[in-house]
Amino acid sequence: MKSGLLAAVAVGGLLLAAPASAQGVKIGILNDQSGVYADYGGKWSFEAAKMAVEDFGGEVLGHKIEVISADHQNKPDLAVAIARRWYDVENVDMITELTTSSVALAIHELSRDKKKIDIVVGAATSRLTGDACQPYGFHWAYDTHALAVGTGGALVESGGDTWFFLTVDYAFGYALEKDTSDFVKQKGGKVLGSVRTPLNASDFSSFLLQAQSSKAKIIGLANAGLDTNNSIKQAAEFGIVRGGQKLAALLMTLADVHGLGLDAAQGLVLTEGYYWDRDPRSRNLGERFFKRTGRMPNMIQAGTYSATLQYLKAVKAAGTKDTEAVARKLKELPVDDDFAQGGKVLENGRMVHDLYLFEVKKPADSKKPWDYYKQLAVVPGDKAFPAAKDSGCPLVK
Repeated sequence: MKSGLLAAVAVGGLLLAAPASAQGVKIGILNDQSGVYADYGGKWSFEAAKMAVEDFGGEVLGHKIEVISADHQNKPDLAVAIARRWYDVENVDMITELTTSSVALAIHELSRDKKKIDIVVGAATSRLTGDACQPYGFHWAYDTHALAVGTGGALVESGGDTWFFLTVDYAFGYALEKDTSDFVKQKGGKVLGSVRTPLNASDFSSFLLQAQSSKAKIIGLANAGLDTNNSIKQAAEFGIVRGGQKLAALLMTLADVHGLGLDAAQGLVLTEGYYWDRDPRSRNLGERFFKRTGRMPNMIQAGTYSATLQYLKAVKAAGTKDTEAVARKLKELPVDDDFAQGGKVLENGRMVHDLYLFEVKKPADSKKPWDYYKQLAVVPGDKAFPAAKDSGCPLVK
C-alpha cells in the first residue's frame, strides 16, 4: 500500500512539492497502468484526457487545467487511498476513467461522500447507474447492459440460443454474465452453466474444457483485457471453434484485437461505442490520437477524451467548479464531440449514445494498419441503455 501511494504521488507530478491551487481545475485519471487492463485504458487514457484539455484551450474560467494520473493496480483499497488523498489534499475536482468495476464502485461511494464528481469510462458494471447510482457519479462509453444488448442479442438472433459463461470472479464479470443471461433468456435462449475464473489467470484450460463439454453453442467470455486474449488463444488450442462452438467476446476493444492479431481474432463479433474509421469525426479523433501515441484509440480512450471535454464544458457553462452546479450542467448539456454525437445524460448519470456491432475482419480484408472492423449494425442508445426509471437508481423518482 505504501509503495503504491508513493508511486501515485510520483505519477501525479510531485504533488507534495507545493500546495495545490484551489482555483484551477484538476482532473485525475485513475486506472490500471501496469496490469491486465494496461492496454485497455492505461497511459493511453491519460494521453486522451490531456488531448481533450488541449482542445479545450488549457484553461477554464480564467484558470489553468491540470491532469494527473495514477495506477490503482486493480486494487479497490489502493484506489480509494489515492482518491481520498487527491480529494482531501491535492484539490482534485473530478476523477475519471476508473477501469475495473470493483474500483469504480468504491470510488463512486467515496465521491458521493466527498461531494466530488467522478465519470466512469473504463468500468462496465451497470450498477453504477443502477442501485449504486449517486448524485455526482456519471458513466460514459458503455456498460454491461449495452454489451448484452449488442453482442448477446446479435448472437441469439443468429441461432446462438444456448450459452455457457467463463466469468471473471469480481463485480464486472458478475454484472456482465447477469445482464447477458437475462437478455439471452428474454430472446428465448438458455444458459447451460457458467464457471468463475480468477482475474489475470494464465491457464484457462480447465474452464474451457467445462465450457466445451457443456455443448453450448456460444461460450460467453465475461472477462476483458489479457484474460479475454488468453481465453481466445487457449480455446484455439483446444479446437473449440473448429468443433462448432462460437466464442462471444462480450467485452473486447480495438486494443485487444490489435494485441491478438487478426489471425486469432478474425470472425469475432463484438460491441464498441467508438471505432476510429467509422466516419469523418471518429477518424479526426483517431488520427490525431495516433500522431501523439502511435496507436488508434479504443472506446475507453476515446470515451475518456469525451468525458474530460464534457466536464470542462459543464464547468464553463456553470461558471463555477462547484460540484452541485457542474453535476446539473452535465445532466443538461448535450454530448456532441468526435466520440459521440447526439448523446444525452440521464438523471441517473448514464450517458446515452449509439453503440456499434462489429465483426473482426479476416487478414485478407484488412487494407491498412488498424483496419480491423466491419460494421454489422448500429445499436441505438435508447435500446442499448435502459431508461433512468427502469435502471433501479434510487435517485430517479
